[in-house]
Amino acid sequence: MSNSRSSLLPSSPPSTTSSSSAASSDSDESPPSRPSSAADECRHFKNHPRPPPPAEPPSLSSYKCLAVLSGHAGSVSCISLCGEFILSASQGKDITVWQQPDLRPFARFGQGDGSVKAVLTVGNRVFTAHQDSRIRVWKVSSSSSSSPSSESGKEEENAFRLVNSLPTRKDYLGRFLKQSNYVQTRRHHKKLWIEHADSISCLAAHNGFLFSGSWDKTLKVWRVSDLKCLESIMAHDDAINALQVASDGTLYSASADGKIKSWRREGAKHALNGVLEGHKDVSLNAMVVVSGGGFVYGAGSDGYVIGWGQNSHNNSNKKRVVCEVKAHEMSVLSLCVMGGFLCSGSADRSIGIWKVGGDGGLFRVGIIKGHEGGVRCLQASPVCVGGGFMLYSGSLDRTLRVWWVPNYCPSGGFTQKVCVSQSVDSHNPIQKKNYCPWKIFDAVEST
Repeated sequence: MSNSRSSLLPSSPPSTTSSSSAASSDSDESPPSRPSSAADECRHFKNHPRPPPPAEPPSLSSYKCLAVLSGHAGSVSCISLCGEFILSASQGKDITVWQQPDLRPFARFGQGDGSVKAVLTVGNRVFTAHQDSRIRVWKVSSSSSSSPSSESGKEEENAFRLVNSLPTRKDYLGRFLKQSNYVQTRRHHKKLWIEHADSISCLAAHNGFLFSGSWDKTLKVWRVSDLKCLESIMAHDDAINALQVASDGTLYSASADGKIKSWRREGAKHALNGVLEGHKDVSLNAMVVVSGGGFVYGAGSDGYVIGWGQNSHNNSNKKRVVCEVKAHEMSVLSLCVMGGFLCSGSADRSIGIWKVGGDGGLFRVGIIKGHEGGVRCLQASPVCVGGGFMLYSGSLDRTLRVWWVPNYCPSGGFTQKVCVSQSVDSHNPIQKKNYCPWKIFDAVEST
């Protein structure tokens, strides 16, 4: 396992102004309705007709990649922040723990069959979702912040300890004798309704509840305190790829069926609250919620990022399309948001940096290049560093890279805004106005 680092910040950053998957051969078992892995998705996307991307302006300046962390057995599938640690998981079943600020490898853990699809930290517990249809629960040791012993490695081994898996044995034994607790998953196959029948692709948590989404098209709700499954919802017509929870508790699910659905808790159950339609026959691979739920953005396999916001023309809670951006040349695989910035990772191996406007429009302010494979996952750190924030990206090239993104938009030079379709018809031409500067970030790997 190796890692390389350069200086923490760019050598000559511009003055600040005041003012979040080469394609690897790794593959996953997946539903027949879509490609079996992000690499396959890249190849699949070539069959879709697509308009040319916006012309790329000349580079204004270059920033260094702060670190390139390697050692995963497969492509990096998900990233999570856990206190002073960064957790990165891969198609190779392993979860690697990197300790900040020096980004040294601290520990490695993992269990089960198939790749790790999602990692989520809730308090002193880490939840991991797996291709084998199980959720595993790990307890973070209170002594995990101490340096691992080079002699025995006990601190390293016990830092992340497996304590349970979902559904729990208690939950399973309490239900398996009753026939009414079984559901048909496919022909001649039945499972308990508390079990997922396919890969678990995403996790989210809010207010004492854990939510899991799966390729089996269902959304399940778990109580964090006792890990009991409370609900199972047949939420979509195809695989669920992303889950997000707004600050008001509204749950959003994005699917390969091209829809984002919102769910509200009514009494003891969640009920469908609304449906946001993406492009026809286009999978939504990722999603983020901005401004406490005021705006929702979905990432499509056609390279577009579509945003929805509140309809200001009436008092309805229904959202309308507020922006439609041709963000990348190929499928958009990941999204994250930090403050007023949205970051998009693509199968074209680049990361787009976007400023979120007050109306929900997206202003492109930067392009990060350096990965040799599609960018499967993104995670931004809320800690301010040198007038910017840290961005972590995981890729099909099996590396985790660390970037510094300035928290400002420099004035002068070539400017461009790529947005905004003001019509509720998402297929109307994109209007371009109120341009904003670009930057080009190039990875430099230190020796």
